[in-house]
Amino acid sequence: MNQNTKPVVTVLTAPGEQEPPGMDALRARAEVRFAWDEATLNNTLPGTNVMMVTDFRTEALAAAWPSADRLEWIHATSAGVDALMFPALIDGDVTVTNARGIFDRTIAEYVLCTILMFAKDFPGSMRLQARHEWKHRDTERAEGQQVLIVGAGSIGGQIARLCKAVGLKPHGIARKPRQDDDFVAVHGNDDLTEQLGLADYVVIAAPLTPQTEGLFNAKAFKSMRNSARLINIGRGPVVKTDDLIDALKSGEIAGAALDVFEEEPLPADHPLWDMENVIMTAHMSGDFIGWKRALTDQFLDNLDRWQKGQERFNLVDKKLGYASK
Repeated sequence: MNQNTKPVVTVLTAPGEQEPPGMDALRARAEVRFAWDEATLNNTLPGTNVMMVTDFRTEALAAAWPSADRLEWIHATSAGVDALMFPALIDGDVTVTNARGIFDRTIAEYVLCTILMFAKDFPGSMRLQARHEWKHRDTERAEGQQVLIVGAGSIGGQIARLCKAVGLKPHGIARKPRQDDDFVAVHGNDDLTEQLGLADYVVIAAPLTPQTEGLFNAKAFKSMRNSARLINIGRGPVVKTDDLIDALKSGEIAGAALDVFEEEPLPADHPLWDMENVIMTAHMSGDFIGWKRALTDQFLDNLDRWQKGQERFNLVDKKLGYASK
């Protein structure tokens, strides 16, 4: 694109969501339009060159896709791009980038926190505190425990680095085995069942794709140790919730820390709320103070590259459904 020509950028937000921070900086570079559903997209997409998508659950883009007559590039301000992977986009020429790198460290901190909370039984201590009950007990050592990180990409690598720093032993699962200094070893997908039986903590850091949807089901939980804990910071539908509840109730696994769910928000009467071996948060493991502006700044950096004809970073392999490098 001509460096002196202002592109048209449509920002797709969730209905009712506030304008992302940093839009004045975007307006200095582009003609900015806003949409939040199929109807507004049908109005804004004609003539749009670039989209910035902040609604990672959107179905509106697929519905309004015929209106995209000049679209060259979509940037998702999330690590997961599963909502964008509809056939017309996958098969077409429009490129997709994501927010890889923004949330890696904070998600890794969350994972390490939940591992230590389980090892030191902080959920139990907090329940005792609420009852004003003094009860001494012994807790586990985290050092030397094996952590299996399912999804050995950018986020998985950062989780592995923090785990290693405190003496945990991180193993990874990826499409293919590889050498990676962040991990003790990275195993291929075919080794998942075997590795599940060796891990003290299993961390789901994989994107949602047709291959990972429902991957953690009754069979997977039967493969895990009875003392193992599951941590999901990836996508909710990777886990079959009913199977997880059965595994937690029966003692097939010892606990779970969940930041994402098949159904969000989780209904107030859902059984997971009252399970003492479950730690839950509201899809916030990566969100830090200032994260929304950081996402805009990342997009602006990539927009500058695009306007100058340079290679953009965080390009998503649309067939795989994630940024592969």
